[in-house]
Amino acid sequence: MITVDSPVASVFGRAHKKRQLVREGLGMETVGDLLFHFPRRYVKTNELSEVAEPVEGESLSVVGRITSSDVKTFQDRRTRRRSFRLEVRVTTNGPDFSLSFFLPYQGQAESEQARMAPGKFGMFTGKAKRFGGRWQIAQPHSVVFDEEGEGGLAASMKGLLPIYPVTAKLYSWDVQKVVQAALDMVEDVPDVLPADLRESHHLLDVTTALRWIHGPDDYAQVGAAQKRFRFEEALVTQLVLARRRAEQRALGARARTGGGHLLEAFDARLPFELTRGQQEVGEQLEQDLAEPHPMNRLLQGEVGSGKTLVALRAMLRVVDSGAQAALLAPTEVLAQQHHRSIGAMLGDLATGGMLGGASDATTIALLTGSMTKAQRQEAMLRITTGEAGVVIGTHALLEGGVEFADLGLVVVDEQHRFGVEQRAALTDKAGTPPHVLVMTATPIPRTVAMTVFGDLETSVLSELPAGRAPIQSSVVPLAEQPHWLDRVWERVREEVAAGHQAYVVCPRITGDVQEQGESDQLDLDEDGEPVPAKAALTAVEELHAELAAGPLADLRVAVLHGRMPADEKDRTMRSFAAGEIDVLVSTTVIEVGVDVANATTMVLMDADRFGVSQLHQLRGRVGRGGLPGLCLLVSRAETGSPARDRLEAVAATTDGFELSRVDLEQRREGDVLGRSQSGFRSSLRTLRVLRDEKTIVAAREAAEALLETDPTLSAAPGLAAAVADLEHSRHSDFMEKA
Repeated sequence: MITVDSPVASVFGRAHKKRQLVREGLGMETVGDLLFHFPRRYVKTNELSEVAEPVEGESLSVVGRITSSDVKTFQDRRTRRRSFRLEVRVTTNGPDFSLSFFLPYQGQAESEQARMAPGKFGMFTGKAKRFGGRWQIAQPHSVVFDEEGEGGLAASMKGLLPIYPVTAKLYSWDVQKVVQAALDMVEDVPDVLPADLRESHHLLDVTTALRWIHGPDDYAQVGAAQKRFRFEEALVTQLVLARRRAEQRALGARARTGGGHLLEAFDARLPFELTRGQQEVGEQLEQDLAEPHPMNRLLQGEVGSGKTLVALRAMLRVVDSGAQAALLAPTEVLAQQHHRSIGAMLGDLATGGMLGGASDATTIALLTGSMTKAQRQEAMLRITTGEAGVVIGTHALLEGGVEFADLGLVVVDEQHRFGVEQRAALTDKAGTPPHVLVMTATPIPRTVAMTVFGDLETSVLSELPAGRAPIQSSVVPLAEQPHWLDRVWERVREEVAAGHQAYVVCPRITGDVQEQGESDQLDLDEDGEPVPAKAALTAVEELHAELAAGPLADLRVAVLHGRMPADEKDRTMRSFAAGEIDVLVSTTVIEVGVDVANATTMVLMDADRFGVSQLHQLRGRVGRGGLPGLCLLVSRAETGSPARDRLEAVAATTDGFELSRVDLEQRREGDVLGRSQSGFRSSLRTLRVLRDEKTIVAAREAAEALLETDPTLSAAPGLAAAVADLEHSRHSDFMEKA
């Protein structure tokens, strides 16, 4: 008896080569792996493909109608034997194609000629080639739709041909044939969803859903099958997340309220009123901090919406309770910026323990990797003893030698720059589970996914404080208008002449060497996979030399990048902030936290090499002092390419939340339950966060209802097993640390 747990080889018969390709190329071990390898799209078998102008040398797959099929005889030059060539002509809704099949025997040629008789429809795959003024499909492979007999597809196909994800040397119809064989041979596919749940949500049973998704009569059957499997995946994922939330709450945490008057004194000294959003989020955070279980909240806000101020007020509340708060920043430039700006905001409230310091004052400690041994020892002593109520640092805070007296709150700035394990390394330093606040300006795909799945409580700052000016963004298309680059530098000169400053950002430091952690965003193909760069990217050092000797020769132009010594980077930023530098040519080290009110212009070289989130963050460095901002997205990407579309979307809106959806559509969700942040690889098989948001919400409600009445899922053993499998899979290894 063949079951879903049987080896995949059991449904292949004598097809040893195909069995090896499926096992090794697609990573399938069991019949269940094969049955749940779903098609990625479908084509109608009675409709010709719409084919645009082919590109010579590229792979091509078309549905076409055979118009002629002729056998030609020729002498093989190598063997001197008579051989045969079947020449087939195929028509599409586009150009016609010629295909040549070389066959050693006359009987084989005649058999193939009969199989590919004129009038039949089929799918033809190969490389597009131009020869004699006509298009050919070279090295062709084919499947004829009304082919009968053993191995034929007619019995399993009634109008739609499923197209499967495959690898080299394996074709979609190879997978389809063996899937159909498995569906006929396998017995008793277990259904994860209980009958009453399927009925209440109008879902198919698993056997019907499998047959419809692999061999549908029409798109209605495809839709019904996809609905069932998407809900199943959403439900299992929601049950895992719900259990993790319950475990997190059960850990317990200390309520961080009352005690000192530091927050009260700080609020009294603010020279402006908080926005309504800042007030509402502040109250929300106070409520969370008062709970006896850990806060796990995401604070989303536009660039410049005042997230840092909101986070600082929460940190001061924790200090008032007698505990410490740590702010984790992704770069030294940002950590130093936070240290300066928070120190300036607190004033004498940051002089705790000093002669003449204000009552209820605390101390701020800064810890970064470039500090001297003496500086590090002094900072670590203040952290260990609890003298420093507010601790600001980079990855240096994660090191084993750093110990806190009582870590009550962890704030992670620009959370997408840190992995799950890195955040866990800091929270693990607390005696009891600390409260956690993560902040971002433009949610990356994984963040949006986690938000929709409900693992993080969310707060949103949508309004900008007074003094933020609009930013005009434009794409500079060098592919079509290379001379526009001259106008870019003229525009920079005009802004400097008006008394303002400018940033010029490059993706590289020098030559082809790229700074680790700085932009490595690649173009994406139609399946969301990275495409290698085709041209050398602009480098900071080369461009600086070119500008200083050419179009910006009489301006004060300086360099900033990640390989510079920390003191030199800090000195350069201080000089820029003081107006002593006109143009700063930099890498993405200025992406977050840099606040120079007089900077009005941002030029992004090779802008298509950055992600949507980075582009939005970088653009947010200008327009911060009440002066209108200008962002020029310089790119060689061609019109209609995914990279160019990404830039046009950024130029069209400054709404970070709208851009996060663009980002998600292009880069996918990332690993919802695991450590991946990139978005290129998704642990979701059938779900897409934007498309299936309603399904995800419905599944969350169903999951909560199931766990409320049956926490162990004892009444649904199949569902309990699926949840256990996911909980112990590699996708959820790091969930408890998220």
